[in-house]
Amino acid sequence: QVQLVESGGDLVQAGGSLRLSCVASGSIVSIKTMGWYRQAPGKQRELVAVITNDTDGSSTNYADSVKGRLTISRDNAKNTVYLQMNNLKPEDTGVYLCSADLRKTDYDRTWFRYWGQGTQVTVSS
Repeated sequence: QVQLVESGGDLVQAGGSLRLSCVASGSIVSIKTMGWYRQAPGKQRELVAVITNDTDGSSTNYADSVKGRLTISRDNAKNTVYLQMNNLKPEDTGVYLCSADLRKTDYDRTWFRYWGQGTQVTVSS
């Protein structure tokens, strides 16, 4: 079994900061990509930021709306991904879900995506 558990969500005022964490545990051989997505009420789930391990280290990708304010990072030894959120805005409000594209065995030929349950971020104006 693989489990992703997020933490760090809270109610903050606009301009404030939060740090989200997500730990992946269970039968995991390797994780290629970890990411954060946002689910706002009445809206589709959208990508916030992803970080991918590659041969040169890691690469990141951000939604345009969060560039310069949110920073994604990961600790491979701990199977953990972080999202540092600065200068938060009311439109950042939503449930933040963690994802991981991983392999459970050395024989897996594809990467399987797993999701966490989410952590609520609410930004008041």
